[in-house]
Amino acid sequence: MAIILRLDRVMADRKISLNELSERVGISNVNLSKLKTGKVSAIRFSTLNAICKALDCQPGDILEYISDD
Repeated sequence: MAIILRLDRVMADRKISLNELSERVGISNVNLSKLKTGKVSAIRFSTLNAICKALDCQPGDILEYISDD
């Protein structure tokens, strides 16, 4: 897959735990953990918006494109 999730890196930079972000965003720890580890194939814009708001970041800070070549 060419899109890589960098949520773990942004969370570490902001010094925020999975539990704290889960509470701020309003999604379960399990679903947030799947996002953090990249074990998802899609993310809702509403979820991405809530994560960016909670972490004070841009979507490009969380998502990275890497060519398959």
